[in-house]
Amino acid sequence: MTHYTAFEDFEIVATGDMTAMIAAQRAALPRGVNLLIYDDETGQVRDVDLRDAPPPQRGRPKLGVKPREVTLLPRHWAWLSEQRGGASAKLRSLVDDAMWAEGGRRSEAARQKVTYAFLSSIAGDLRRFEAMSRALFASDWDGFVAEMADWPEDVKRYAMRLAGVTG
Repeated sequence: MTHYTAFEDFEIVATGDMTAMIAAQRAALPRGVNLLIYDDETGQVRDVDLRDAPPPQRGRPKLGVKPREVTLLPRHWAWLSEQRGGASAKLRSLVDDAMWAEGGRRSEAARQKVTYAFLSSIAGDLRRFEAMSRALFASDWDGFVAEMADWPEDVKRYAMRLAGVTG
């Protein structure tokens, strides 16, 4: 399930799934506020559709499955064909197990990309943004944190979480 974080100005006002984001945005509307809602996985701003959800459709749900080519040796295909649920189900299970074993950690480059996507959207006009960016992409984590020292607390804390930095 995708997880989101909603900001009003520089303050976190809600976290959760898209249902929670819709509720937060609806609560903010009477104040004339349009929340910035970030996808915690990508750091990108997400739009919220406040219209009522369409009725569920019949048939198989769309799960976001993307067919791609996988190259394996014949012995791998033979083993996969013997697995319960078939090759695709077993490959998904193996990938999920590997992701769990790694604790869901992203590569350093992925953490930098996600963190920059968030910060360029919300903090691009803040003091020391360029210096923070240089530290981020140089993997200078102490410098990264130091350049955000006088930034709003929620922005700093969320950026550090996305970057996988403790401070």
